[in-house]
Amino acid sequence: MLKIESHLDLDLTWLLLEELEVSAPRPDFDADVSALEEAARTGAVAASLPARALYRRFGIDPTRHRPSSEALLRRLKRGQPLPRVNSLVDLANVLSVRFQIPVGLYDLDKVDGENLVVRLGEAGEAYTGVGGSILNLEGAIVVADDTGPIGNPTMDSERTNVTTETQRAAWLFFLPPREPVLDLSAEMLAVFGRGLVRVPNWSRLD
Repeated sequence: MLKIESHLDLDLTWLLLEELEVSAPRPDFDADVSALEEAARTGAVAASLPARALYRRFGIDPTRHRPSSEALLRRLKRGQPLPRVNSLVDLANVLSVRFQIPVGLYDLDKVDGENLVVRLGEAGEAYTGVGGSILNLEGAIVVADDTGPIGNPTMDSERTNVTTETQRAAWLFFLPPREPVLDLSAEMLAVFGRGLVRVPNWSRLD
């Protein structure tokens, strides 16, 4: 079974998703996306301050390298639509914006090894992000498998991205979600991810 350990002083919660049925963007999720877009434009979402404070704790400028949750929120405030990718990524984006918690999502069948480590990026480390851009990871908070980094709170890597072929995935909250947030996430994952949701760890990862 997958294990995630942290070499940083971070409160992280992760979900193990199994037997997934990831589909193209679902029409029955359109209403949730529209409601989220309206909430973002009217300021009815959580504040971005905790995510920005997380970056500053590790000497990362959150204006130069924005948390994914804030970057999506700023996009919506400019009147742009939420990107629609697939049923699981769309759900992660909606919950990330609503609660302003960066979320990492990794296809476990593309992960090298059975352990993920949360640490700071080393000199020379980089990867191609899901948007196709190259991210310099030196000094950044990263999630790494046996080969190297696969994600960070700004953008996940292309190497382990979730697609409609994904059957197992890890869902990582980079800030601790309150119990109602975790309950809602699990509930919506069961509906729109159509898989089994396990919460291996409620507390700080060691």
